[in-house]
Amino acid sequence: MDLMRIGGGVGLRIVPRLAVFGFLISASVSFASWLGARSFFRVWGFLKGEDGKNEKKMATMVARQGRELQRYSSCGRRLVVGCIPYRLKMDDSCTEDIDTLVQVLVISSQKGHGMMFPKGGWESDETIKQAVLREALEEAGVNGHVESKLGKWMYISNRYNVLYEGHMFPLNVTEELSNWPEMEVRKRRWVSVAEAREGCQHAWMREALEVLLTRLGPQNLNA
Repeated sequence: MDLMRIGGGVGLRIVPRLAVFGFLISASVSFASWLGARSFFRVWGFLKGEDGKNEKKMATMVARQGRELQRYSSCGRRLVVGCIPYRLKMDDSCTEDIDTLVQVLVISSQKGHGMMFPKGGWESDETIKQAVLREALEEAGVNGHVESKLGKWMYISNRYNVLYEGHMFPLNVTEELSNWPEMEVRKRRWVSVAEAREGCQHAWMREALEVLLTRLGPQNLNA
């Protein structure tokens, strides 16, 4: 009886303490969860910004990888889109030499050599003009107005030795970014038409350039 009384007394003293201890643990966990959620939303709010601009910029600063969404033609050719980023030297607007009026933006290959225009695969979750803008942003770090298509060309991929179908567009550049997804693996440079003709490593891109120059002829610029 004495032992039971002693044990019961200890039990009566321990139970309330356990209850208090359990309450403190529960309150601590709840507080930590609240604090963690509060911190999470603070960080998310910072990244997102008041109008989501930071979130948009972060999303666009990562180049797409893989070909899970790649489009192909009915013949099984990979569909590629590209653009010729250009600007007009308005200080020379008195001249009728279109080669002098126009500058084009060229980029290097990922290996750091050669001269080409931005291009890449057209994917199933985007329109063709959205793909053009994405490739221009990822590879050259520019935005602008996508104009009507210059044409369609078939060419052999140097890497895979298969036939691709390339669609080229003019991009009237309105913005140059100081940081862009592939800035570490590509160089970009504004060049004259003559330099682009001589240095561009793809014949089909040079043909697209000639189509653009014809479209931008003095008769059209002054219209």
